[in-house]
Amino acid sequence: MTVLVFLDPSVPAGRIVDAAVPALMATDQGATRGDGVFESLLVVGGNIRKSQAHLDRLDSSARAMDLQVPAQDQWRRAMATAVKEFRRDRADASGSGNGSTTNDSTTNDSTTNDSTTNDDEMVLKLIVTRGVEGGTTPTAWVQASEPPAAGRAQRETGVDVLLLDRGYDSSVADRAPWLLLGAKTLSYAVNMAALRYARAHGADDVIFTSGDGRVLEGPTSSVLLAHAEGDGPDRIRRLITPRLDSGILPGTSQGALFTAAKAAGWELGYGPVEPADLFDADAVWLISSVRLLAPVNRIDGREIGTPDARRALTTELNKLIAGTQ
Repeated sequence: MTVLVFLDPSVPAGRIVDAAVPALMATDQGATRGDGVFESLLVVGGNIRKSQAHLDRLDSSARAMDLQVPAQDQWRRAMATAVKEFRRDRADASGSGNGSTTNDSTTNDSTTNDSTTNDDEMVLKLIVTRGVEGGTTPTAWVQASEPPAAGRAQRETGVDVLLLDRGYDSSVADRAPWLLLGAKTLSYAVNMAALRYARAHGADDVIFTSGDGRVLEGPTSSVLLAHAEGDGPDRIRRLITPRLDSGILPGTSQGALFTAAKAAGWELGYGPVEPADLFDADAVWLISSVRLLAPVNRIDGREIGTPDARRALTTELNKLIAGTQ
């Protein structure tokens, strides 16, 4: 079940189109060249999580590509329409009645249901391309759909990961800004190829490394690692992520979790992170907006920490995630 809402100046709330009918021109540069940007957001109980952070990052990605995108208020209206329509369709399909009884302020960064495993979840994608070849108007739409079942399962069971060389060093983003390493673009062919490679070799996901031996990010996630020392009130908990200037996408979920962890007394750190640091950690996670926190069980076949340590730290961080907006 999918709902599509195109941003259209003549329809302030967004133009709903039939997802079963072709709606994109074959000459659209998003399709022919991957020339566009996108964001993926989790919706829980009808409430969109971290909408402001995602809209800001969409704007940042667009600036890096010199791409004009609709204003944030236009996105918010279309997002609200997509959420309301999707919940109504899902409720009708399940025979549970009208699904539009949720609070209409669905684009606020408040969450009435903080459960990270709520059945009432959906995924919103915000997509904008440069438009048809030879044109000057971008194509923009919101897609609402069910979250991937595998992502939910990996929150509970964790993932096995391979380290893969991304093919360039960690300073290339400054030397070659045209590589758009800090932008969330539609050009995801390499990321998807990396995931297929991992699955063909018995793993679930990937952590990219740089040519100079730095840990970067996953194809669709940020990397976190933790150390815990001591017990009781004097216990030290340290949460670390790779440096943002190493050519990685700033993670909205990583940023929100760091804010919550700091308030809860965690020490925070930003790399540089090397593969050896991952193997020495008490726990490692891949974190993203839709899958949320997926504990890493093994990297290149080597277990990370212990099952008890991973479970305890994951439970603690999940409680913090539940309170992020």
